[in-house]
Amino acid sequence: MDINGSRLEEHIYTLAEIGKIGETGVRRLAHSKEDRQAVDLVKRWMEEAGLETRIDCFGNLIGTIEGKKKEKPNLMLGSHIDSQPYGGRFDGTAGALGAIEVIHSLKDKGITPNRTIEVVCFSDEEGSRFNKGVFGVRALIGQLEEGELERQDKNGMSRLEALKEFGVTPDVTQSPVYQPGDIEAFLELHIEQGPVLESQEKPVGIVSAISGPLWLTVTLEGFAGHAGSVPMNLRQDALVGASTIIREFNELVKNEGTLNTVGTVGSLQNFPNSRNIIPEKVEFTIDLRDIDMEARNRLETRLYEIIKSTCSELNLTYSLSEDTRSDPRYCADWIKDIMREEDEKLGYHSPTLMSGPFHDALFMSYISDYGMIFVRCEKGISHNPLEFAEMEDIQKGVELLYQTAVKIAQS
Repeated sequence: MDINGSRLEEHIYTLAEIGKIGETGVRRLAHSKEDRQAVDLVKRWMEEAGLETRIDCFGNLIGTIEGKKKEKPNLMLGSHIDSQPYGGRFDGTAGALGAIEVIHSLKDKGITPNRTIEVVCFSDEEGSRFNKGVFGVRALIGQLEEGELERQDKNGMSRLEALKEFGVTPDVTQSPVYQPGDIEAFLELHIEQGPVLESQEKPVGIVSAISGPLWLTVTLEGFAGHAGSVPMNLRQDALVGASTIIREFNELVKNEGTLNTVGTVGSLQNFPNSRNIIPEKVEFTIDLRDIDMEARNRLETRLYEIIKSTCSELNLTYSLSEDTRSDPRYCADWIKDIMREEDEKLGYHSPTLMSGPFHDALFMSYISDYGMIFVRCEKGISHNPLEFAEMEDIQKGVELLYQTAVKIAQS
């Protein structure tokens, strides 16, 4: 291998100690003190690799190595190092530290790229803390929405306050940072977070596209009452309404979706959340994804019908807010061609597969061609402390990333 696999392994497991939970879990929420500690450590590793570093006003950590031909659009590599509240050691981290290893290996070999290369650890990819993710990359490309800095976590802290505590002062007038044409290509390596590579007994995969996520928040309101005295036929139970909608949504996706359709309710808040009070208000999230937009739109319409009819039947009121809506984005053919060519030289025989989860690359695709490399992970487990990828597989993925990056950087 051209990369230094042992250095990469050391970096991955050292970073996993920050925010460690249990034996293998990680909790590094966006803009938290653990996130800042991780950023400072990774910043040092960037500098050791020869990158000039900065932390921008949105919390993105960016490292730059200048190319010989500064007029050429840059090559950008990266991922994220924040985690879910109950996360693993490899989600995002493998790609972010793999990108740094690419630069470190270039330095080891005395190679100065023709193109300037930037490595980015994007701020708040996960979105778990403020219920709105990929914040840093959206700031870079000019896709921040009104009220982004006012969004609050479950403790009532706003993103603005959290970023200031993190050590930066956000300025939305600085967005966008990059325009179309500034970046020749964006490359991201990530664990698959699914079972396809493991089922095919392949360590690495080349991504064809990222499915489009739709995130909604549904709020149902009924009327609180004594659990012992209000007859069943007179109740306005918001939790019963939520459970009905959730069950029917699950059946809808299973029965009417495509093979690539997935739907999830991952967060639910119940008020007043007391044993002997009929639930008055329930708020829950909906995550609907597909690479087929026609299928996703059809299911979205049916979902709204389910919500409306359920609330009518149970005498509830409801409101909907749209948190994220993205179309599927397809990897650039020319980048996939380079990956396949380099993959053949390495003898990996990597399959091509799609991504159900979204990544920072999805949003970089709005200003740049992009490519992604997946690494096999055990049983497809992710967003869980049991998340695991063999270091040999990660090293192989980063080797393919290195060879692809060199080809693009020197073109």
